[in-house]
Amino acid sequence: MIVVIDYGMGNVGSIVNMIKRVGYECIVSSSVDDILNASKLILPGVGSFDNAMKNLQELNLIDPINKQVIENKIPILGICLGMQLLTKGSEEGILEGFSYINGYSNKLDTANGLLVPHMGWNLIDIKKINNLYDNDIDEQRFYFVHSFVVSCKDNQDILTTTCYGKEFVSSFQKDNIIGVQFHPEKSHTFGIHFFKNFLENF
Repeated sequence: MIVVIDYGMGNVGSIVNMIKRVGYECIVSSSVDDILNASKLILPGVGSFDNAMKNLQELNLIDPINKQVIENKIPILGICLGMQLLTKGSEEGILEGFSYINGYSNKLDTANGLLVPHMGWNLIDIKKINNLYDNDIDEQRFYFVHSFVVSCKDNQDILTTTCYGKEFVSSFQKDNIIGVQFHPEKSHTFGIHFFKNFLENF
């Protein structure tokens, strides 16, 4: 059972539609039982880091997510803010993240006059062969809307980077833990391929 975690801070409708488009069914749920019975978890997110963690805490979802991801090795995909929640924390707030990834989120650098949030289509640069992207395609574009970016302490966790003034981590993977800064559910053809690879290869 594919579960899109509903904690009040994600664009879940677009994710559900994309999953259906690639031939799978999913449920949107904040139920502890559903999460504990999931074969895959998707953690979306739009908004602030601390509010997201507070919502997850108030719904008593932290422990069941940890049990699935850490003990049972269930694949989890964090999207946008959801990606950032998988790290240790963010300068946007004071609460601790899930800490699955040795990383931290910082605000995009505006020193070069770049607009924040970074919004629109951008290329990814694949850093290592993996099962999520079409490794033989040179130019793959995804849709971004974000003001913060993740810095990974362990370079081996970095799957792709993207340049917006400076290079930043646009996706990471550590075993069953995957995070993407872009929105695959809004990324048309490349998003379809991404979801298909996630659902079939993990």
